Amino acid sequence: NTCDRQMEGGGFTTLGLAGLDDHIQLGQVCINPTVVQKMDRLPATTVATPTDAQAQPLVATPTKRARIELDDDGTYTEIVGESKATLEKATISLQDCLACSGCITSAESVLITQQSSDEFWNQIKARVPGDGRLFIVSVSPQSRASLAARFSLNIEQTARKLITFFKSQGVDYIFDTSFSREFSLLESVGEFIARYKKQVDLPLPMLTSACPGWVCYAEKTHGDVLPHISTAKSPQQVMGTLVKDYFAHKLGKRPDEIYHVAVMPCFDKKLEASRADFQDAETQVRDVDCVLSSGEVLDMLAATGTDFAQLAEAPLDKLFTNVDDQGALYGAAGGSGGYLETVFKYAASQLFGKDVVTMEYKTGRNPDFKEVWLEVDGQKVLHFAQAYGLRNIQNIVRKLKLKNKATTVTTATAATQRGVRRGGAGASGADSYHFVEVMACPAGCLNGGGQIRPTATAAAATTMTTATVATATTVTPVVESTRDLATRLDVLYHAGQVPTLAYAPVNPAVQEVYTYWKQQHHHTQQQQHNAQQQQCCPQQQQQQQHTT
Repeated sequence: NTCDRQMEGGGFTTLGLAGLDDHIQLGQVCINPTVVQKMDRLPATTVATPTDAQAQPLVATPTKRARIELDDDGTYTEIVGESKATLEKATISLQDCLACSGCITSAESVLITQQSSDEFWNQIKARVPGDGRLFIVSVSPQSRASLAARFSLNIEQTARKLITFFKSQGVDYIFDTSFSREFSLLESVGEFIARYKKQVDLPLPMLTSACPGWVCYAEKTHGDVLPHISTAKSPQQVMGTLVKDYFAHKLGKRPDEIYHVAVMPCFDKKLEASRADFQDAETQVRDVDCVLSSGEVLDMLAATGTDFAQLAEAPLDKLFTNVDDQGALYGAAGGSGGYLETVFKYAASQLFGKDVVTMEYKTGRNPDFKEVWLEVDGQKVLHFAQAYGLRNIQNIVRKLKLKNKATTVTTATAATQRGVRRGGAGASGADSYHFVEVMACPAGCLNGGGQIRPTATAAAATTMTTATVATATTVTPVVESTRDLATRLDVLYHAGQVPTLAYAPVNPAVQEVYTYWKQQHHHTQQQQHNAQQQQCCPQQQQQQQHTT
């Protein structure tokens, strides 16, 4: 579901279900990896049969055990005794991808066809004057950063030009998902505190739920991990609720009179929007009708002949957008939503009275795994981690399963001795995290599969002819790596917005709408409770009516 499509008359790439090739880039690696069955021992006569491209085989003896190590650069090395051999990376073709069903099912692929720029154009064209329909686009800060990097603009310029572009196409409102992210963060910090204090029957560590790729992977392959995943909606789906519920109510509109589009850095957001969880059970109206990737927006600019850099800068829509009185954007720090930092600072303040100003991370064997902890009186009371990319996710899941198994089959005393506690103060060790920010893409959301890919500079691209390839010593194309681009996006992202207090939204509209939502949620729960009482206790109700 993350392959290329060639558009007519150009080389633009985006999500498509036709004209596919076998290319998978860094931010689009397969979430369902090739599984290698390990054997403790091999018979002395066993010899691997290599292909011509492979190195000479290693012969394992009954007295030697083979092991595989993963180097920091991603190279796999097989070691048998003192012998070492670099293993060739497994390649996955499109046929393999379609056969494994690890990413999407056939039903899900049908839903993806409803999540495309073509569907967006069709909806715009089908609009009838006076039909009362509203078109709303919500833009993620990661997508803004991707477009800003492509056109050498700052974040605020990009945001204003996007408003000009979308309104020229018939869109009525353009919102900012940094606004809805505040709600997701508020729900996350509240849920974590409840888990930590054991006020709810949900285990620690708490794993973030904002990445649909990670959630889909867990649902399909690690069902026993699901209780650890946060119940908070992602910013995309929170914005969908705000648009189709709160905003529709304010305007006197029905949810089906609003067509809501989200611009996201990730293809998996299309699947998230299509989930039955996020649509009305009676009307089948989805909270988010269509999801466009950053790359698809780039394609739309090209298709309409729009010179994005030359577009006028429109005023920012202050409704559902984190913009201050001076017109500057603001939001929580963190290129993938800031969940770890926000929850950590909030928990440190609320649980232990500690105001954490600077986060001091310890980086693991690769830059996509980091840890941070809080010590009180020499005891590690908070232990958080950031795990980006499949390799780190697998390590977290493996440790989590070992922890849960130990908790099940051992006594509480034995578990404590092993350092495998369920949570709470005093937990320590690599397998006793309280909170993990999980993202499927290496380098996080800024390097999502839907982001605009790095390209060679225009000057370099024009010099790469057949003649110059032979003399590459004098002409070297400047092509930015995906990792370097993600780093540059991170700088752009944080330079483009003023960071908020980690656990106190500065936008007064956030608290106002959040209070409204909590009241509505409580009212709905009370109605459901009353309905259950009426169904379960008819005799008691008759007795009460008779007494009255």
